[in-house]
Amino acid sequence: QLQLVESGGGLVQPGGSLRLSCAASGFTLDYYAIGWFRQAPGKEREGVSCISSSQGNTASADSVKGRFTISRDNTKNTVYLQMNSLKPEDTAVYYCAARLGLFRGCGFREDFYNSWGQGTQVTVSS
Repeated sequence: QLQLVESGGGLVQPGGSLRLSCAASGFTLDYYAIGWFRQAPGKEREGVSCISSSQGNTASADSVKGRFTISRDNTKNTVYLQMNSLKPEDTAVYYCAARLGLFRGCGFREDFYNSWGQGTQVTVSS
């Protein structure tokens, strides 16, 4: 059973940066597509960034393009979400999710992913 654990969340001022980590145990992440999602209070969960299992192709939501970068380090079995120029509207619980398989692309359909972490809180406030 793949287990995902997010970390790196916290309180940051507007304009600041955080790097979230999604560490896997149980299986190697080499053949998993990974997605980062977030859920703000009172709002539906939304996709933020994702990275494919094959070729490392990425995709990002328009709201974070140019500010967030997803990457993976298969040697550490970890996927990262580097978040720069953070805004108050980025405040949310951030989740990573995984799907086994060789996929050239990735997306933000929640039912595509079948393993989820417990989430990490990101708060952007002065």
